[in-house]
Amino acid sequence: MTFLNYLINGISLGSVYAIIALGYTMVYGIAKMLNFAHGDVIMIGAYISFVVTSKLGLPGIVSVLAAMVVCTALGIVIERLAYKPLRSAPSLAVLITAIGVSYFLQNTALLIWGSAPKYFTSVIKFESIKLFDGQLVITSEAIVTIAACIIIMIALTLFTGKSKMGKAMRAVSEDKGAAQLMGINVNTTISMTFAIGSALAAIAGILLCSAYPTLMPTTGSMPGIKAFTAAVFGGIGSIPGAMIGGLLMGIIEIFASAYMSTQLANAVVFSVLIIVLLVKPTGLLGKKISEKV
Repeated sequence: MTFLNYLINGISLGSVYAIIALGYTMVYGIAKMLNFAHGDVIMIGAYISFVVTSKLGLPGIVSVLAAMVVCTALGIVIERLAYKPLRSAPSLAVLITAIGVSYFLQNTALLIWGSAPKYFTSVIKFESIKLFDGQLVITSEAIVTIAACIIIMIALTLFTGKSKMGKAMRAVSEDKGAAQLMGINVNTTISMTFAIGSALAAIAGILLCSAYPTLMPTTGSMPGIKAFTAAVFGGIGSIPGAMIGGLLMGIIEIFASAYMSTQLANAVVFSVLIIVLLVKPTGLLGKKISEKV
């Protein structure tokens, strides 16, 4: 039963990584930008939820909605102010800007909420499930996190495949110039991508802090890096790839922590990534794109 407990914990943690990775993969797939401030949007979402539940005393569902609204607006503002002027700039300029935005968000959180860790009260209130006379425990956070990951992945797949905006996103991903000639508003499409990614970041931040209830200004940094790694692992730009990459990352991390060492867990995760990329540079579900010259 210990193995199953580790497996469920790994799938739960991997589901959080997958939700964050979906934001990374959408922004990269459509805007061709690596938004390294995405991890800090996770932290902002968790803080908004913390304030709404702990300070204002409102229900958990209200805190989730409030965090999604704030992070959605934040994502649009970041895209308009920081990334839109750099659409034609070299990728290094975009990368440096993203790092700058990341530090700006961290220091803003530091000024508002301080450096002391906050205890995050879980927004999930129902009881854990115990099976086999209590030997197998499935926490309520794990159930909700895994269910949320599956629902989000299906919803995003249907959205990008069936809706008008989703088709516009795919068109912009293929060729911005051609999409614009066909009457698609590229600026609105990219802003919508950032909005969706940031809303997902808010959900991921709340789920992460519900399972690991310590909140501080650097909370989103390492999960953000690992989720980006998961997106690359699965094939950045691929929605199913982001989910698979996130789940594998979480499972590998939990099993490495349990059977090897917590200090070596991150090293094992990134080593597996290196091996996968050596064998398949585009990631597990990534496709090689040949450009005509």
